[in-house]
Amino acid sequence: MSLSFIERPSAVLFACTYNAVRSPMAEGLMKYFHGRQIWVQSAGAHKGELDPFAVAAMDEIGIDISKHKVRSFGELEDSSFDLVISLSPEAQHHAVEMTRTMACDVEFWHTYDPSVTEGTREVRLDAYRMVRDQLEAKILERFPLSVARD
Repeated sequence: MSLSFIERPSAVLFACTYNAVRSPMAEGLMKYFHGRQIWVQSAGAHKGELDPFAVAAMDEIGIDISKHKVRSFGELEDSSFDLVISLSPEAQHHAVEMTRTMACDVEFWHTYDPSVTEGTREVRLDAYRMVRDQLEAKILERFPLSVARD
């Protein structure tokens, strides 16, 4: 189902467990594709540290997330989101709790955590690339590009 520009949410929050890998990648991709049309932020069920492999995987496609400010749900300055997209089961639980009293939709995109991958640097980086590419495909499927990009 293709959404028209009017049906798109105006504010989206991506959430994962530590706001260190999946949600910063999703935030960076969403800002790249829809930054002028949709306000985007990310958070974690817990506050972690930005993963250098996530930064490297995004840098390969020209998106710089190195200055990403890691935050937990409790550190969000604004909670006026139209849509929260959870990328891990723990984040899904927090998203449902946060939106219990809000007019906000919640979607769960179960996404592999590449930080659990073991092996050489290249094997590990491949796992991050896979997640990045899956997030990009899902974002473009859920939020198609407008014919006229501004």
